[in-house]
Amino acid sequence: MINIALLGCGRIGQVHARSLMGMEGARVAAVADAMPDAANVLAARTEAKVMEVEDILAAPDIDAVVIGTPTTTHYDLIHSAARAGKAIFCEKPIDLNAARIRDCLAVVEQHDVPFFIAFNRRFDPNFRTLKSQIDEGHIGKVEMVTILSRDPSPPPIGYIKTSGGLFRDMMIHDLDMARFLLGEDPVEIFAHGSCLVDPEIGQAGDVDTAMVSLRTGSGKLCQISNSRRATYGYDQRIEVHGEEGMLRADNVLTSTVEMSNASGFTRAPTEPFFLERYAAAYTAEMEHFVEVLTAGTTPNPSGIDGYKAQVMADAAQASLEAGTPQALVFD
Repeated sequence: MINIALLGCGRIGQVHARSLMGMEGARVAAVADAMPDAANVLAARTEAKVMEVEDILAAPDIDAVVIGTPTTTHYDLIHSAARAGKAIFCEKPIDLNAARIRDCLAVVEQHDVPFFIAFNRRFDPNFRTLKSQIDEGHIGKVEMVTILSRDPSPPPIGYIKTSGGLFRDMMIHDLDMARFLLGEDPVEIFAHGSCLVDPEIGQAGDVDTAMVSLRTGSGKLCQISNSRRATYGYDQRIEVHGEEGMLRADNVLTSTVEMSNASGFTRAPTEPFFLERYAAAYTAEMEHFVEVLTAGTTPNPSGIDGYKAQVMADAAQASLEAGTPQALVFD
């Protein structure tokens, strides 16, 4: 039995707890949170112990930690967990600073602990099927990738001010997905952004509407579209065009029922937000992590994937500010 401790008992900690509760071969052994009430509620639900982080890291029977705490805490927790010999499942981003991410990867390598970065969209059943069909050659060589990702509404301004900005907070998922689908690292990025949804977002120094173009060394192209507003729900679509055809993954709807009448055709709305849309992906990524610990395999995506996505997000922000394309260098 793999004993896993949850560091952070908020929304994402509860998601991972549900995944583990339905899984054989692993369990939530302990939880920790700066808010005692949150820790006690999740502990009761999972039959886990409430412990201090230091005690979790010192416990010989804890095999791994899930870091679902605020981003500002990730750096120290990764260092402490690696030194304690614990396998690490870390929510994105590892850190908002690429140099500090390199520090994290160095300590993980030094202590030789498994490190998984939670880019959950790679585990979405539809996106994984699309990726498998690319790898199997169904559309020949990939030429263009289009990724659409739009939230139903913007988060609170307080969150915007500490998020690191749209590219580092929201688009980072899509930047990772671009690398995943293109099959090679982009060498150039060009970003455009505007504030069209909420003036307060602009006053906070961020954008709420953005488009990014990527180019790889072999000439493959990718376009990513992000918006903090979609009146019709949570918009998550991907299209991949190749030399022999096209693959497309459409939105997941709340129902497959379609009504037809004299007014036309009516379909159900999209899933309301990421927790519902990516429920299966969250379970699948945790299953992968447990399999890594059981079989001794390598986590995928790994810390280097988190680092490269951060470099791309930083370059997108630099491109927006400079108004020019930026070279992507993953040193």
